[in-house]
Amino acid sequence: MSDQHPRTAVSNSRCNLDHSGTSTRASAFERLSTPAGRPARDGEAHRGVGNVLSRLLLLPLYRLYEIRLRSQVCAQPAPRHVGIILDGNRRYARKCGATDLHQIYALGARKLDDVLEWCGELNIPAVTLWAISTDNLNRRSAAEVSTILAAVEAKVAALARDPRIHQRRVRVKAAGRLEMLPASTVAAIRAAEEATAGYNDGLALTIAVAYGGHDEIIDAVRASLREAADEGKALSDAIETITPASIARHLYMAGLPDPDLIIRTSGENRLSGFLLWQSAYSELYFTDINWPAFRKIDFLRTVRAFQQRQRRFGG
Repeated sequence: MSDQHPRTAVSNSRCNLDHSGTSTRASAFERLSTPAGRPARDGEAHRGVGNVLSRLLLLPLYRLYEIRLRSQVCAQPAPRHVGIILDGNRRYARKCGATDLHQIYALGARKLDDVLEWCGELNIPAVTLWAISTDNLNRRSAAEVSTILAAVEAKVAALARDPRIHQRRVRVKAAGRLEMLPASTVAAIRAAEEATAGYNDGLALTIAVAYGGHDEIIDAVRASLREAADEGKALSDAIETITPASIARHLYMAGLPDPDLIIRTSGENRLSGFLLWQSAYSELYFTDINWPAFRKIDFLRTVRAFQQRQRRFGG
C-alpha cells in the first residue's frame, strides 16, 4: 500500500454512517451507494456488497499500516500546535447523497473526539479547530448557519460534561468575534471554558468560531492602541507602540505557540484567512479527504509529512 502521495492514496468514498459516524458492518450493508429514493438494482447491490467485503478484508491491513505509521511518528518530535481547517462537510453530504445537514455537521463535530484522542497519543499540547468563519456567518444561508452553530453548541456543551475531557485535563477555549454568535452558543462556550479553566498542564483545545484572520489582526491592533490610549499616550506615541510583539500579545490565542502544522481537508489549497498572523512559518498540508471521513491514518500521515520537512524559519 503506497503512501508516497497522500492526496491521492486514500479513497474518499467512505459514506456509510452509523450513529457514531463510523463505518460498521451493519450500516455498510444497509446503506449501499445507490441514488436516493430508489432501491438498489441487483447489479448495484452485488457491487455494493463486494465493495463492503473488500473494505472489511482490508481492515486488518489498515490496522497494521496504522501501527507502522504510529511507530514512525512517535520516533520523532511532534508538532507543538496543530491547526485544522474543518472543510468538506457539504461535499461529504453530496457524495453520500445525504440531505440532512444536521446529521452531517453533527458527524463533523463528533470527529473532534477522535482528534483529541490522536493528539493525546502523540503528546501534541495544542490544537486549534476552525469551525466557522465570519465570512460563513455573513454569506451562507441562515438555515445553514443555524445548523452549523447548533452542532458547535451541542458539541461544546458535551465537552464541558465529558469525563474524558476532565481526565485528560483538556482546556477548552474559543477564539473569534463571539459577539456575532447567538446567546445560547456563547453561554455553552463560556460554560466549557469555565469548567476546564484550571487545566493548564493538559492539551489546549481552541475552537475558532466566528473567526477571521483579518478580523483577529484588526482587533489586536485596536486593542494595542486602546491600551496605549488608556496609558495617556498621544496618538503619535501610541502608533510607535505597535510592534509584532504588541500585536501578538493581543491576538485571540495569545500565549499559545504559533502553529507548527496547519491541515486543511477537502482539497482546497488555501488558508482562507486561518491564523494569518501566526502561520508565517507553519508547515501546510492539504488533503482531498473531506472532514467527516478524516481517519487516524490520515492524521498520522500528515504528522509524518511535517516531521520529514526541513524547517528553516527564514534562515
